[in-house]
Amino acid sequence: MQTLTTVAYLAAAILFIAGIRRLRSPATARSGNTVAAVGMLVAVVATLFDADVLSLAEIGAGIALGSVIGAVTARRVPMTSMPQFVAAFNGVGGGAAALIAFAEFYRLFLEGGEGGFVVLFTIFLSMLIGSVSFAGSIVAFGKLEEIFLSGSISFPGQKALNALVALVSLGAAGNAIVGGPAPLASAVVALVGALLLGVLFVIPIGGADMPIVISLLNAFTGLAAAASGFVLTNSVLIISGALVGASGSILTYKMSSALGRPLQKILFGAVGAAPAEKEGDGEEKPVTSGSAEDVGALLNYDADSVIFVPGYGLAVAQAQSAMAELMRLLESKGKTVKFAIHPVAGRMPGHMNVLLAEADVPAEKMLDLEDVNPDFADTDAVVIVGANDVVNPSAREDGGSPISGMPILDVDNAKRVVFVKRSLSPGFAGIDNPLFYDQDKTMMLFSDAKTGLEGVIAAVKNS
Repeated sequence: MQTLTTVAYLAAAILFIAGIRRLRSPATARSGNTVAAVGMLVAVVATLFDADVLSLAEIGAGIALGSVIGAVTARRVPMTSMPQFVAAFNGVGGGAAALIAFAEFYRLFLEGGEGGFVVLFTIFLSMLIGSVSFAGSIVAFGKLEEIFLSGSISFPGQKALNALVALVSLGAAGNAIVGGPAPLASAVVALVGALLLGVLFVIPIGGADMPIVISLLNAFTGLAAAASGFVLTNSVLIISGALVGASGSILTYKMSSALGRPLQKILFGAVGAAPAEKEGDGEEKPVTSGSAEDVGALLNYDADSVIFVPGYGLAVAQAQSAMAELMRLLESKGKTVKFAIHPVAGRMPGHMNVLLAEADVPAEKMLDLEDVNPDFADTDAVVIVGANDVVNPSAREDGGSPISGMPILDVDNAKRVVFVKRSLSPGFAGIDNPLFYDQDKTMMLFSDAKTGLEGVIAAVKNS
């Protein structure tokens, strides 16, 4: 039986790796998710035969309840809410790892066993990291859903308080590990301190940086799960936790690079906070606004090459199908159409690719930032739908801008630029876009993304 369990764990690990590999492309992402899910099923079944756990009926009831909750939630959550959905699920994983670690320590305490330094160290490693991930993910979820603690929250002495809470939590954990006085009370203090640290860690971060923090917390959960694997001597938990930790760390690095800011600046500088409100600043500047008919005429008669730039506003309006229909309409008239995808256009890498794939946009038409930027200079028209920060020239030209240094799509190099946007309000980073006010190049179509694109489609057909 032990040999069969080991083989099952190895098969599960292979399925995890194969599933993650297939997540690299929208064309294979769905099957990759299924492959990884099958791997998890294999791991769960193998664990039931490997350990002396609760009765199969109790385990089955737990699996059934969790499966129903997961399936219903996943079907109801829109793609626009995927970052907070990831945060919520990630928090559950971190909390589970912390509870497992605390329960194992409590068992050792009741049995009067020493446990050994390595066992106790991994127990508290899982407890501390899992608690930080749980509390931080809950705060991240609340921020993105605008339920509580929205924006950036900072106060004098915040970093000093963070350091103090971290030292108290680590000190209590150390005391319990070396067998000092009141070990159970020390474990409780360490757990509560880590939870508080998770809250303090995330509350100063806001704006476009929140998805990066979610990715980092996801990596934390992976590390906590791997540590739990050592505690429970479960090899598949070690492997899966290491995979999550590594992939989450890589994703965090890629996202921070896409924003052009060092990770430590994001985490400790409250850079994601929107600056002081500029209500009305942009409204007083002259812009060239147009109707859907004006945009349709531009695309019909003055543009042989068009690049679409989808943003978060397109995702919110669920306008991907309308954009895909406009693509097919323009191509039927002999136009060349491409899509420029910024890594954080939908708040998370791959987010926008999935939305467009749902609307049957071919994957080869979705070009990454580094591939599409050279094409803008030879493009007749760029249609930007619901995006702002990722096309803001301030990132290149204004050294004092909060997004200074962030790689952007060079849409201002195109001959004409069209924004489909509700208003001149700033983007997620809270800053104005000077490209709005280039009256010789830019046309503003003030509209909801879906309504605006549908109006352009009708105009192109009729003009």
